Amino acid sequence: QVQLVESGGGLVQTGGSLRVSCAASGRTIAMGWFRQVPGKEREFVAAIKWSGVSTYSPYYADSVKGRFLISRDNAKNTVYLQMNNLKPEDTAVYYCAAKTRGLVLLNLLAVGAQYEYWGQGTQVTVSS
Repeated sequence: QVQLVESGGGLVQTGGSLRVSCAASGRTIAMGWFRQVPGKEREFVAAIKWSGVSTYSPYYADSVKGRFLISRDNAKNTVYLQMNNLKPEDTAVYYCAAKTRGLVLLNLLAVGAQYEYWGQGTQVTVSS
């Protein structure tokens, strides 16, 4: 059983930055961020997989590429999503997800069903 604890959401103006964090309580092999707006489907944002303690492969949705950066602190077992140049359309509840077993194919990390565990979500609001 892996528990995920998210933090770092909040309110920011257009063009601002926020960093959300997701700390995992157990071993994971890949993690991702998704977001959801009420009434809409959950949307993939970014994911990262790793090999050993220092080889990381990130993957981004086109809508955030060049603005968001996903990273991992192996020692803290924590994944971060640095969000820059935020836009009102980035407003959503952001969820982190963890994959703990199976084959990790980077492009499939955009699929929510690839993950076994989910965090509780953290609200990110971008004001115009």
